[in-house]
Amino acid sequence: MAKSTTCDEDGQRPPRVVALGGGHGLYASLSALRRVTTDVTAIVTVADDGGSSGRLRRELGVLPPGDLRMALAALCGDDEWGHTWSQVIQHRFRSEGELHGHAVGNLLIVALWELLGDSVAGLDWVGQLLGAHGRVLPMSSVPLDIVAEVSGLDPRRPEALTTVRGQVACASTSGKVRSISLIPEDPPASPQAVKAVREADWVVFGPGSWFTSVLPHLLVPDLARALVGTRAKRMVVLNLSPQRGETDGFRPENYLEVLHEHAPDLGVDVVLADQGKVEEDRPLKEMVGRLGGCLELAHLSHDDGTPRHDPDRLASAFERILQG
Repeated sequence: MAKSTTCDEDGQRPPRVVALGGGHGLYASLSALRRVTTDVTAIVTVADDGGSSGRLRRELGVLPPGDLRMALAALCGDDEWGHTWSQVIQHRFRSEGELHGHAVGNLLIVALWELLGDSVAGLDWVGQLLGAHGRVLPMSSVPLDIVAEVSGLDPRRPEALTTVRGQVACASTSGKVRSISLIPEDPPASPQAVKAVREADWVVFGPGSWFTSVLPHLLVPDLARALVGTRAKRMVVLNLSPQRGETDGFRPENYLEVLHEHAPDLGVDVVLADQGKVEEDRPLKEMVGRLGGCLELAHLSHDDGTPRHDPDRLASAFERILQG
């Protein structure tokens, strides 16, 4: 049920773009990419164990739907239909009972999974209902747990490593995340996700929670092999600021360093960063060069001072890079 790709007015096929991540970071990149191309696929982490997603995962044994829902919402159009359905699926119930905190979209997605018995088909049906400008796929066909090796949790032994399990625990740790792994250790990739990566023109990593949303894709063996072997160009979009707990104290080049540590064979063609954050950052330029890429700078953030990507500015930067 995936949408067919149509040609632009000049007869050329629009670029096929795959965006990897989850949560608010992937929402930002998808909100921008749908303004640039009609062929965008989101490949989403499935390790959330908190909130509405965690409750549904534990009760029904399903993939956590929350990050998938957010990706679908980001792909809704700017017309009345898209705006309304985006609000509907993001709406959370407020009550004193069991429905409190559940997002409408999470329940809709899980209902279709139960009816169809197919996670990808269910997401395609939701996407069709919303009029989504793209496709959303899980990175794995089974729910995953993230395990982090964290230092600094024991004040008596600041360099000692402690194992922390679960996306929420890893993202909110007061220590410093050194590396991550997945349980199960060799999870099955979504075949449709692998196919999308192999057929893409561009693959976009980030922005987003680096250890819990971006890097997990590189720990799913079949997906990692596709990401390394694809003919697509690879772009990394850097975060505007460190994330409290998960990447406290990170400098821009640190994101690329841990990417390289988790996937040493992965090349990078373009690193996109906000010009106000890294204009004179020599270590970042050197790290980008080590990965074989070039550094692209643009004004990407909102003017209100918050560390959020402006979708129009990000779209403008994407368009310039994709057409270059």
